[in-house]
Amino acid sequence: MTSALILASASPARTKLLHDAGIVHRIVVSDVDEDAVTAAAGALSPADTALLLARAKAESVAAGIAEGLVLGCDSVFELAGAAYGKPWEPEVARDRWRMMRGNSGVLHTGHWLIPLAGTGTDDAGAPVGRGEVTSAVVRFEDVTDAEIDAYVATGEPLQVAGAFTIDGLAGAFISGIEGDPHTVVGLSISTLRRLLAHAGVSITDLWARQHEAEPG
Repeated sequence: MTSALILASASPARTKLLHDAGIVHRIVVSDVDEDAVTAAAGALSPADTALLLARAKAESVAAGIAEGLVLGCDSVFELAGAAYGKPWEPEVARDRWRMMRGNSGVLHTGHWLIPLAGTGTDDAGAPVGRGEVTSAVVRFEDVTDAEIDAYVATGEPLQVAGAFTIDGLAGAFISGIEGDPHTVVGLSISTLRRLLAHAGVSITDLWARQHEAEPG
């Protein structure tokens, strides 16, 4: 029997993506201190930062689990070469949107998958996994100050990388995406498929059997 997929993330958007794709999984939230991890790593590109944090989350959860497929994810937004995470504060989100409007940026999502059954460990004793970063260009409408204020007031942009969502209210402020839209939401299903395949698991084995024909 194929091991269960364990998502090392508290993100409702990521678990919804998996659910909508029919992928059975459970959630175990990591206790990774993201600021400490990035500070210890030194200067990294936005894409490398996303992969580093995804790996840290996966390894943190895998350390307390005996079996399963542990998936860590993290997203970092890149604008004019600089990396941005969650704004947290309304004024930070407003400033971010004033920079983004009429421009484009890149959303990087790191994925790290650890198949615990039969996996080895590295020199530090951590289980060995495999990762991949996917990136998508996001083009923003030239939104007004009033629209920015109204959006920030909803609270939606405060706890998401880049201060926007494409599957929520900010969809009206995005004019186009180049790349996998799932990457922008926070988890590329096609990337997950490739990582699973490398671990010898077919993504179809994780599909929920909830769509079987019901008796007439």
